[in-house]
Amino acid sequence: MQVIIISVGDELTLGQVVDTNSAWLSARLAEMGILTRSHLTVPDDQGAIVQAVRLATELAEWVVITGGLGPTQDDLTRQALAELHGAPLVLHAPSLARIEQFFKDRGRMMTASNRQQAMAPAGAMVLDNPQGTAPGLRLAIGRALVFAMPGVPFEMKAMFEQHLAPLIAAQAGRTILTRKINTFGIGESMVGEALGDLMRRDRNPMVGTTVSAGIVSIRIRSDFPTRLQAQTELDCVVSVVKQKLGTSVFSEGEVSLAVVVGEILHARHRTVTTAESCTAGLVAAMLTEVPGSSAWFLGGWIVYANRMKTAALGVSDDLIAREGAVSEQVVRQMTEEALQRSGGDYALALTGVAGPEGGSPEKPVGTVWIGLGKHVAVTPAVAGTPAVAVTPAVAGTPAVAGQTRVVAKRFLLSGDRSMIRERAAKAALNMLRLELLEAE
Repeated sequence: MQVIIISVGDELTLGQVVDTNSAWLSARLAEMGILTRSHLTVPDDQGAIVQAVRLATELAEWVVITGGLGPTQDDLTRQALAELHGAPLVLHAPSLARIEQFFKDRGRMMTASNRQQAMAPAGAMVLDNPQGTAPGLRLAIGRALVFAMPGVPFEMKAMFEQHLAPLIAAQAGRTILTRKINTFGIGESMVGEALGDLMRRDRNPMVGTTVSAGIVSIRIRSDFPTRLQAQTELDCVVSVVKQKLGTSVFSEGEVSLAVVVGEILHARHRTVTTAESCTAGLVAAMLTEVPGSSAWFLGGWIVYANRMKTAALGVSDDLIAREGAVSEQVVRQMTEEALQRSGGDYALALTGVAGPEGGSPEKPVGTVWIGLGKHVAVTPAVAGTPAVAVTPAVAGTPAVAGQTRVVAKRFLLSGDRSMIRERAAKAALNMLRLELLEAE
C-alpha cells in the first residue's frame, strides 16, 4: 500500500511554520510497514486542495490530509472534499453535540463559527477528535481512501492512533524499522568511502546519509516480513556502521553533542567552563539546554570585544596587539585563564572571524581557533624525584602551564555567519567529547 500525505496551510507554504506533521506521519507509518510515496503542501485555497487530493488519489491507495478543518473562513479542507466527493456539506449532529459539550466543560462560550466544524460531506465517516473540537473525516474518492485530520500536532497524533493505526495494523504485511546514527568531524564523502558497499541502493537494510549543520547522519532502513527479522538485520548493520566510523559517531536518533558531552561529564564527576568570543555564548547555551547541566557546567565568559578579553580574563593587551585576537596565542591564554579562574576540570575557548566582514588573506572569514584545557592530576613527589603529571595529554602538542594542559586547534569553517558560529560551537563540544573518550 502506498500513502501520500497532504499538509494544508498558508503558514506552511509561506515558510512561517515548519511542517512537522508530515515527518511524524511518515515515521509512524514506516514503523507500521507502510512507506510514504510523497508529501504535498498546499495553501488555504479550495482549488489547490482539490487539485492536490485529486492527483494523490490517482497515485496512492491512501491519502492522509492534515490541516484546514478549523472554524475560520480559511479552513477549506472539508469544502474541497465535498466538491471531490460530489456531495453537499451536511450537519453531523453528534459532532455538534460533542463540540458544544467541549466548550461547556471548559466554561467557555462557543462561537457560531465552531458550528462549521460539525459539517461533513454527505456519506463521509466522521472521526471523533479525542483532543479538540475539529472532527476528522474518512471517505472514498476514486480508488483511494482519504483521511482528513486537524493540523494541530497533538490532535492529529491522537486521531491517527485512534482511527488510522488499527486499520493499518490489520493489513500491513511487513515491518519497516529505521535508525539514525550521527557523526561529527568527518565529511559526507569520507563517510561514503568508509561505508562502501553498505550504501548500495539495492541493499536491504538500505543505508543513506544526510548532512545538517556539520553533522553527517547515517540513516538505515530495514524492511522485512517480520519484526524479528527486520530488527536483527538492522542491529547487524548498525554494528558494522559504528565499527567502520569509530569515534566520529557520537549518538543515535536526536541526541545532540551537548547531551553526549554532558552525560560523560556527569558520569565522571567532571566540570567544564567556557570563554567565548565569536560564538558569544553559543557553546554555553548548547550545554545548558541539557537538563541537569548545573551539575557539570560551571559557567563562562562572553568576551566579544578585545577589551573584555583583557578586563574579564586578563588576556594581555600586548599579546592581542602583536598576534591578533584570532590567533593560537590568544585562544591559549583565554583557555588557561578560564581554567584557572573557574577551577573547573575542563575549559573551552573560542575566537574567530564569523563574518561576513572582518576577514583577511591570512585569516579569512570562517577562521576559528578553539582551545581545550584541563587540569591534570599530579603524583606526589618522592624524595629526590619531581612530581609527575599522570593525566594523558590532550590530542596534539600540549602547552604545559603548572598543573594544566592546553591544546589549540585552527578550523576553517564554511557557510554564513550563523552556520560558522554553530559549527564552531559543535567543533568545540566535539573536541571535548574526544578528549573525554581518550581519558577513559
